[in-house]
Amino acid sequence: MLIGQEITVLGAGIGGLAASIALAMRGAKVTVLEQAAEVREVGAGIQVSPNGLAVLDALGVGDQMRARCLRSRAVTLLDGVSGQRVIRLDLETHRPDQCFLFVHRADIIAILLERAQAFGVQVTLDRRVTGVEIGPQVTLDIDGQGAVDAGFVVGADGLHSVMRRALNGARAPVFTRQVAWRAVVPALGDEPREARIFMGPKRHLVTYPLRGGEIVNIVAVEERDAWTEEGWHLEDDPDNLRYAFAGFAEAPRALLDRVDRVNVWGLFRHPVADQWHKGAAVIMGDAAHPTLPFMAQGAVMALEDAWVLADSLAVAGLEDGPALYQARRRSRAVRVIETANDNAKNYHYANPILRVVGHSALRVAERIAPERVLGRYDWIYDFDVTTSA
Repeated sequence: MLIGQEITVLGAGIGGLAASIALAMRGAKVTVLEQAAEVREVGAGIQVSPNGLAVLDALGVGDQMRARCLRSRAVTLLDGVSGQRVIRLDLETHRPDQCFLFVHRADIIAILLERAQAFGVQVTLDRRVTGVEIGPQVTLDIDGQGAVDAGFVVGADGLHSVMRRALNGARAPVFTRQVAWRAVVPALGDEPREARIFMGPKRHLVTYPLRGGEIVNIVAVEERDAWTEEGWHLEDDPDNLRYAFAGFAEAPRALLDRVDRVNVWGLFRHPVADQWHKGAAVIMGDAAHPTLPFMAQGAVMALEDAWVLADSLAVAGLEDGPALYQARRRSRAVRVIETANDNAKNYHYANPILRVVGHSALRVAERIAPERVLGRYDWIYDFDVTTSA
């Protein structure tokens, strides 16, 4: 157990809040430092698969999530140009005991924050960490406050983590030649409760409903040669999004016609960090292993990290626990990220012959062996870190 141990968590995102709860459940005295002036939504929708829901259950918030969020009934792949269905993977029929949720980021953040505070976690806002000195304890340089001794520190500070740089040095990411738009639009009341993926030449579009079907989440990806920005805060003209998908079928174009505000960002590939810990410092989530959004596992991997980190520290202590945590997590994170990288290629057949062949193969698979198609990712979804050693 971690009774009385003082632990500081950098970042009040999904991973940071989940880690703070898991640590507090084991007796730690946890402080979360968040650079924003308020704990709020960043982005819009995410998907939480069964492996992530297992962690939420263990944290005591799974039932709240089920009550508040829509359950996915299927994943449907469509030809973006013709609008014709390629394959529909029926989760209610073939995975009746598993739950895949469509989650608004603001909702999961609110639920996790409430749970953390119920365990006595102190969340301190407007604390931007600009530097880290790692030793037997960690010293943080906080904007406006100077150097602060923080003891044991968990870096859940995201893609541009100061903790990652302190542990691994600076390393430039590689642009994937893909950019992504993110938007939400009001629902018309007829959107299916499923994830729909419209696949086209050098681009694809993902949609699913949120908040009881009141709104629709949109993520659109296009291949592009050049880009400089990383992060999803850059606003774009919705007409640019519509222009990129002008060759798609009527249904996805009609959805994009309702977009009045959109963010765009470049997709960059970051290596999984070699060093996840040193002294009294450890990193998790995007700080340790950023992933591309093609398996919907970024937030879920942070949830898994949070549980395994807290468990490892409780089992092996603050000195040896971080090494145990990295040993338990790194190979799985690498495999998930490689799978997401490969998945990006599957949606973007530029050659029309390859597109026809690929889509035809999926249609045959749906008729003959839909279980095999779904089972391809069982190693991700069936894994429960709360019961695995």
